[in-house]
Amino acid sequence: MKARTISDFEGLWQLSRRIDHADGTQARFDGQAHWAAAKGGLAYTETGQMLIANAAPMPAQRRYFWRADLSVWFDDGRFFHHVPGGGGATRHWCDPDLYCGDYAFKDWPAFTVEWTVSGPRKSYVMLSHYQRVSEIDLR
Repeated sequence: MKARTISDFEGLWQLSRRIDHADGTQARFDGQAHWAAAKGGLAYTETGQMLIANAAPMPAQRRYFWRADLSVWFDDGRFFHHVPGGGGATRHWCDPDLYCGDYAFKDWPAFTVEWTVSGPRKSYVMLSHYQRVSEIDLR
């Protein structure tokens, strides 16, 4: 399998995400992720609807910055994690919680990212599915 490079991600993707909290609470996010060219890399923006348990859906948005070396940075400039180009494990320590991620590219141009978060403040598993939006889908 070919290792992913930053240019592989550029464009519009459908995004669905499931979040299973240790207390049994579930959440779901459905929307789009867009990687757009920006100075020094790609600006990542996801927008969609978040549904937590049985509450009314609410709009949700998240932003990151991806550099050419596949490092991912929070919108405020702090380092988040490194995406392994061939897929696999990554980590982020957010004191006092540990985020363990896994990128799976075997179904490219679809892929998944799973984060297992553990610590005294947070405990959940978040699974995100990305599927590229083709030009045909945009018509």
